Amino acid sequence: MSANTPFGQQVTWVYTDDLAGTAGFYTDVVGLPLVHDQGLCRIFQVAGDAFLGVCQARPGRQVEPRGVVVTFVCPDTAGVDTWHRRLIANGAEPEGPPERHDDFNVYCFFLRDPNGYLLEVQSFLDPAWQGGG
Repeated sequence: MSANTPFGQQVTWVYTDDLAGTAGFYTDVVGLPLVHDQGLCRIFQVAGDAFLGVCQARPGRQVEPRGVVVTFVCPDTAGVDTWHRRLIANGAEPEGPPERHDDFNVYCFFLRDPNGYLLEVQSFLDPAWQGGG
């Protein structure tokens, strides 16, 4: 395999002491489709070939939200605003309204999942951003 061969998919894993409650948050509040149930882990589709995996904490794999930000990227600022309204309607409590952050040239808002993991919903304002579009 060449160093230039792209990966086919991406999964970000987080851990929880309450798998059922956390899975409910990601399906019922965020609205992510559950695409695979491994028993002690659930995998949700975020977009295309990007996934979020949630596993029951166990020895060597614990809930540790410090320093973790899971970012969901919208194609435009209207999408960020729509997600903000949708999440509030579904019972989420964002940390504030969507705002422009000039230091990163993004428009975003933040909320936390039941385990304290920081979630960000954002749109890149920089036209040089080439991700996934």
